[in-house]
Parts: sequence; C-alpha cells; structure tokens
Amino acid sequence: MKELERTFLVKNIPSGLHNCKFKEIIDVYIPKELKHPSIRLRKDGDKYEITKKEPMKDDPSEMIEQTIVLREHEFLELMKLEGKKAHKLRHYFDHNGRTAEVDVFQGALKGLILVDFEFENIELKNNFIMPDFCLAEVTQERFIAGGMICGKAYSDIEEDLKKYNYSKLFM
Repeated sequence: MKELERTFLVKNIPSGLHNCKFKEIIDVYIPKELKHPSIRLRKDGDKYEITKKEPMKDDPSEMIEQTIVLREHEFLELMKLEGKKAHKLRHYFDHNGRTAEVDVFQGALKGLILVDFEFENIELKNNFIMPDFCLAEVTQERFIAGGMICGKAYSDIEEDLKKYNYSKLFM
C-alpha cells in the first residue's frame, strides 16, 4: 500500500482539540540496534499490528507500507523483543474537511506535538497549505521520523527543534 502524508510541528493547540476523539498509541520499533528501524509494532487503541514502512525514491512523504494485523497475545509476545518505544495520544481533528492526526507525545517525549495529514493523491499532497496552528513542515526531517524519535527523550531532539523555534506544548 502506498501512503502519502505530510508532517508538521504544532505551533499552538487548535481550538476544540480537547473535545476530539482520541486513542492511545504505543509504538515499538525493531530491531533496537538500528538507527532508524523500519519495522513497527503498534497498539492502536484496541487494535494491534506489525508494519514495515520504506520510503519511495528517498522521499519520506511517499511510503510503501505493509501491515499485518495481530491478535493481542501475538502483540504482547512480540513486545518482549527489545525495541525503541514511544507513547502518544492521537487526536482526530477536522481541519477544513480533512482529518488531522494530532499526536500528543507522552512520557520522555512530553511537550512534542506533531500533526499528520494523509492524502489520496500526489496533487492533493503537493497543493496542501500548512494550517495556521502549525509552525513548520518536518516531513523531510529525518530526526522526527517515527523510527528515529522512538526511544528518545525530548532533550535528545531539542537542538533539532530549536532551528524551528519550537516551544514545548502541553495538553
């Protein structure tokens, strides 16, 4: 499956986000030894899966994604593998008729809030205008990719965030 998306740093929490539906997501990237693992275990609310994501033509906004649905006991067994973990709450926010997936990181990454927009085709992706509640697009930034920030603390990425004048946000 092909995935088209763009990722942004959040500048301020959009009005109404507190009232949006959300779910807990736990990601574990394996193998732990790789700088940027491409295999992800995910608890997505009450769903469980293992996914492999690889960029097309070195463009992180266009990914080839292969996913296998897991049963809870399979997920729990695979969780025993050592991996890089991240915990977030994903809020589903309507922005001009498009769903924004607003990830509010918990634990060691608390203070980081990202928003992803997914697109049906390249034209929509390329013509999308960054919302005013966003600070900067970081789709092409390797340091912020899921497999790169898993297992890190906010302090580990703080220097990279400073070049965008990003300030910690809390919900």
